[in-house]
Amino acid sequence: MKKNYKFLNNINFPSDIKKLSHNELKTLSQEVREEMIDAVSETGGHLGAGLGVVELTVVLHYIFNTPNDKLIWDVGHQSYPHKILTGRKDKIRTLRKGNGLSGFTKRSESEYDPFGAAHSSTSISSALGIAIANKLSNKSDNVIAVIGDGAISAGMAYEAMNNAGSSKTKLIVILNDNDMSIAKPVGAMRAYLAKIFTGKIYFSFRETVKLIISAFSKRFSKKAGKAEDFLRSAVTGGTLFSSMGFYYVGPIDGHDIDALVPVLKNAKDVNYEGPIMIHVKTKKGKGYSFAEKSEDKYHGVTKFNVSTGIQEKSKSNAPSYTKVFANTLVKHAEKDSKIIGITAAMPSGTGMDIFGKKFPSRMFDVGIAEQHAVTFAAGLATEGFKPYAAIYSTFLQRAYDQVVHDVAIQSLPVRFAIDRAGLVGADGPTHAGSFDITYLSTLPNFVVMAASDESELVKMINTSIDINDRPSAFRYPRGNGIGIELPNLNEKLEIGKGRIIKEGKNVALINFGARLNECLIARENLIKKGINLTLVDARFVKPLDENLIWQIATDHEALITIEEGSIGGFGSHVAQFLNEKNLLDSNLKFRSMFLPDRFIDHDKPDLMYKYAGLDATNIENKILDTINSKVVVKKSN
Repeated sequence: MKKNYKFLNNINFPSDIKKLSHNELKTLSQEVREEMIDAVSETGGHLGAGLGVVELTVVLHYIFNTPNDKLIWDVGHQSYPHKILTGRKDKIRTLRKGNGLSGFTKRSESEYDPFGAAHSSTSISSALGIAIANKLSNKSDNVIAVIGDGAISAGMAYEAMNNAGSSKTKLIVILNDNDMSIAKPVGAMRAYLAKIFTGKIYFSFRETVKLIISAFSKRFSKKAGKAEDFLRSAVTGGTLFSSMGFYYVGPIDGHDIDALVPVLKNAKDVNYEGPIMIHVKTKKGKGYSFAEKSEDKYHGVTKFNVSTGIQEKSKSNAPSYTKVFANTLVKHAEKDSKIIGITAAMPSGTGMDIFGKKFPSRMFDVGIAEQHAVTFAAGLATEGFKPYAAIYSTFLQRAYDQVVHDVAIQSLPVRFAIDRAGLVGADGPTHAGSFDITYLSTLPNFVVMAASDESELVKMINTSIDINDRPSAFRYPRGNGIGIELPNLNEKLEIGKGRIIKEGKNVALINFGARLNECLIARENLIKKGINLTLVDARFVKPLDENLIWQIATDHEALITIEEGSIGGFGSHVAQFLNEKNLLDSNLKFRSMFLPDRFIDHDKPDLMYKYAGLDATNIENKILDTINSKVVVKKSN
């Protein structure tokens, strides 16, 4: 910590906060906000969400007895103030760096993180599980889940609320309503929450708080009757949550410590068997003018200048893969009115904001609802449209049943644009695209492609336009391309056909995905050692280019595959083919390079690939080890 703060310097754990007065809590909040802005300006990361919950975080730790009382943050974007107050302030400038603090909550990092989260809408489910466990263990500790207005619109949150409402188990859910998730929240829930805030009662705030606290105190006495319930509904409009079995309180100003303290204290102290919903209104980016004015409220930022708000720009002149995808799809959509863009609350992250600006009536942001996004796309496909579901690899995992049941089994031509394929750097294992090759290539009726560079990505998009009899997917990494000329819209691939990049002798390396450049570096290094290998870009894992693989396998003594995915992917499909053709019983040396069987912690992407054994040096060493090893030939009976 760089500054000499009046209170924060002496706050090491939440127990230290309890020594402060209400007015001192306000000063502490400003200090936490200032420290967070200063730290994130050096590390980059998620800024706006944390700034919006500073006061709420301070009061939660002031009122509740964490870590015995369990405080669960949904997603974890907003957890930086929480980290600062729970023994990690001296490490806050290591956020998202190698061996540093995670950008999300993480159980192995602190006892104050009872549940790890980096995907949204899991907090109520996990909190209810902990609350039930406490009940079965005769523990009286409180369990608090903090969930945003975007995250609460997801199906999993509804499922959890439905279960919690009938559980007869005390659980406190705080709805952090900032009218802003990563992008503007969409859907009926957003409209419902907005309606709550249109009533005059919100604007006479002091009176509202008195009524809420009064109703809150009376509601749980045996004498409480329908009058209090009616008053509460009239004051708040929380009919939806009440109908789901929650005792609803709010809306409350989430930046007003004087209002937060009594309401949260009542929630803590009251003896009530059932879930409580406390609706707080906050402002994303609160206290930092550049964040407040930004369209995305500085949701995710690179390093930036605190005084000017100017963020560090990429040093690469090459376009990002995301923009290459978006711009190419826009060009096709200008010619083809059947093309539809779909995103699940990630318009800017997937490039669908670019598509949406050009074709507002043909781009659909369905909110944090990947399952719905996939089946929604399937419905469009049945009517002859060409839906492109642009979803991060790690988020598409959440909709796997829909991919199988609603798309693959019916052989519907949904196109999946899979962003963030492979390792993603500072976001770490929760956001890594490690498994999509495996979980998609096992499915019948699928075309699965991986781009080795931005030019190949354009060709794969061009190819997908005409795949009208089955689903298709193309994956591409986070970050910028390698800076090569892009092809025109007419350049397409023959489905299921790879390409030979460099021809050599004895040893062949088959790449699937964006490790091609590392393969080229390894090849150049091996040439200096007298080894001139053949390099192939597979392009497709499904359908597999069996003719090319047969040719490579029979013309070389060693064959090695490499991919940015887990076991069970491209290498496994190649091995199965070689085994079926009895080529593994010959003198062929076959090896596969893929992501190791462990989750790789956040770091710079090039270091993560080094740790994964998929950089140029490891590729070179794998080839040398393979050609120097002895082959054990199977004996036939």
